[in-house]
Amino acid sequence: MDLVDKMLNGDHKALARLITLVERGSQEVPHIMREIHPHLGRAYYVGITGPPGAGKSTLVDRLTALIRSRGQTVGIIGADPSSPFTGGAVLGDRIRMQQHFLDEGVFIRSMATRGSHGGLPRSALAVAKLMDAAGKDFVLVETIGVGQTELDIVETADTTVVVLVPEAGDSVQTMKAGLIEIADIFVVNKADREGAANMVAELFTMVQLFSGGKWWRPPVLATQAVHNIGVEELLAEIDKHRQALEESGRLAELRQEHRRLEFLHLVGQRVTDRLAELMHGDGQLAAYLQQVESGELDPHSAAQQILENKALVEGWLKSLKGRE
Repeated sequence: MDLVDKMLNGDHKALARLITLVERGSQEVPHIMREIHPHLGRAYYVGITGPPGAGKSTLVDRLTALIRSRGQTVGIIGADPSSPFTGGAVLGDRIRMQQHFLDEGVFIRSMATRGSHGGLPRSALAVAKLMDAAGKDFVLVETIGVGQTELDIVETADTTVVVLVPEAGDSVQTMKAGLIEIADIFVVNKADREGAANMVAELFTMVQLFSGGKWWRPPVLATQAVHNIGVEELLAEIDKHRQALEESGRLAELRQEHRRLEFLHLVGQRVTDRLAELMHGDGQLAAYLQQVESGELDPHSAAQQILENKALVEGWLKSLKGRE
């Protein structure tokens, strides 16, 4: 594909067009991903997650500047809430990262969640792979912050940074082990605010309690991203976590697990999409759906009856093959 060749040669416009194709779910996506597959593996993926208002975008901005000062390139994916009118990202690239907009070593893409239940759009991983293939050294992925723990980022990032603020102290009590499971690094941002020291101490205690015996103990850092305080320490910890992953062989294992989960999600998603298409033209499936909706049949029994109906499943497979 001509666009892929251009992107591999450093053309940002081609990269932007390929990302648009991926976001729209174009029929060319499988071919695009097949073409870039041999060029993957150079970039290091860092996830930045946490509740709204934690200063994630500012932290990404400062991290980007620091990474660029080392001569490395950066791709940024910023998940934004979908517009209720257009379905597009509400926040624009220029608003998010004005100082990096003209930097050829930085590529920024705001992505709408488009109804995704997690903090990342469904196509975010594919977009990250495009940035990887385009030669970026780091891909920073910022979630929308719709919840306290965003498990989808764990299936994308090599290192996951959980950003909190002093005011989140009460909510930490309800997070406990679940937060430990996804965090490789904790950041208490806006650390000049009252309660920051207590928040850091509380997180440190939580880490001690819940990460005992694990190979990596998440550090707890205090930052003031808006004043560029603590960002160098954060990047140093990201580098340290990367080194630990690489030296232990866990990075290869982690990425293997990511590929497995991606495969399972894609299969499940495409089967679900195809079944939704068939539902309109298959009278038997529509009848099952009507029974479930009316309460005549419970969903579990309906699903079991459908999957045990060999003739019905074979008919679907033939129908699906005819649509290829």
